[in-house]
Amino acid sequence: MSSPGLALLDNGALWWGLAACGTAQLSKLLIELVVHRRWNPKVLVETGGMPSSHSALLTGTAAALGWQQGFDSGLFALAACMCFVVLYDASGVRRAAGLTAARVNTLAEPPADQKPLKENLGHTRLEVLVGSLMGPLVALPGLVWVGSPLLLARHWGWLPVG
Repeated sequence: MSSPGLALLDNGALWWGLAACGTAQLSKLLIELVVHRRWNPKVLVETGGMPSSHSALLTGTAAALGWQQGFDSGLFALAACMCFVVLYDASGVRRAAGLTAARVNTLAEPPADQKPLKENLGHTRLEVLVGSLMGPLVALPGLVWVGSPLLLARHWGWLPVG
């Protein structure tokens, strides 16, 4: 039996889902640079924008779980349902909250000790769609061709095999 740390490193679905999320977040920096012609590393830690990294995280993880456990498994069904909730929330509730914050910010000047409300909270449907496609496009090839971080560490000789 392997240690909990090694077991965590062997969870390819988790790591490739996170890689999809990171790829989506990094692509925001590239999009900011190309489209708006400005270097803005703040987009790496902000919510909202193109593409949705939450969507990439969930769909990438769900696709990896489906690949590993079977697309007919209960675990994949749960992951898929979570995807639907997060994607709906990102383009519905969170987007509406951001639009409401934008309206509130135009009503009056905030007191000196308060910042304006954060407006970029959710995503457009296109941002969610692109993020949800990016997830499996990153996670599935990574899972199939590379495997887990544990397999990589053993391949590179950082950890003993077995």
